[in-house]
Parts: sequence; C-alpha cells; structure tokens
Amino acid sequence: MGGGSGPPDKLNGQYLGNWGNFGTSTLGLDPSRNKSLKALLRHGICSPTQKGIVSYAISANRQRPLAGAAYAAVFNTWRRFRAQALYFIPPFTIAYLAMDWAIKKNEYYNSKAGRMADAQAAEEATGGGPVRG
Repeated sequence: MGGGSGPPDKLNGQYLGNWGNFGTSTLGLDPSRNKSLKALLRHGICSPTQKGIVSYAISANRQRPLAGAAYAAVFNTWRRFRAQALYFIPPFTIAYLAMDWAIKKNEYYNSKAGRMADAQAAEEATGGGPVRG
C-alpha cells in the first residue's frame, strides 16, 4: 500500500488521516518545517498526499454509452421471447380454439338449422309425447 505516515499496519494498511480527509491538500507545504501544518496532520484535520493510487479516466466525448444498444435490443428481445414462448403460446392457442368453437356452436344453436335440429332431437328423446320435468 502506498502513502501514509507511519509504519504499515498488517491488518489495516497505512494510516491516511480521518475519514473524509483522504488526500486533502497540504498546499505544497513541508510538514517538517511548518509547525501549524504538523499539528493539522497530527490531529487528522488533513492527511498526507496519497501515493500509489492510480485512477484512469476517459473523456466524456470519447465514451460511447449507447454503443451496440440497438443490436443488443433486437437480439436480446428475441432471445427472451424465445425462452418464454412455450409458457404463453400453448395456453393462448387453447383459449383461442375453445372460444372459436364456443362462438360457432352458439351461432349454430341460434340459427334456424340449429333450432330445428334441437326440436327434432327433443321429439326423438320423448317419443313424440309431452316432456315431463
């Protein structure tokens, strides 16, 4: 671990000052010559400049946050649809066929041919006599 004042601690690394003050500027002053800066460092008001910490950045105009988004949207949507298709296509197909059958049967029963067939079936069932309920 880099930076810090004092010997490294095996458990926690090196002491860099209080929380929230990591790398707070010492304004380029040398703590060995400046007594007030020495006191600030000792009380944790500011910490020594950190060493060994590397950060990398790319400028905002070089980033491509939507790179490949349209391609991924199409193929990811297809992949997810394909994975779920067997869960919803068969029930919808069965429901559609059942409704189609029920609508056609209802239209037949309410047509002239359906009413005549129903009357003929009732006559055959009762043998031409009155229906007793």
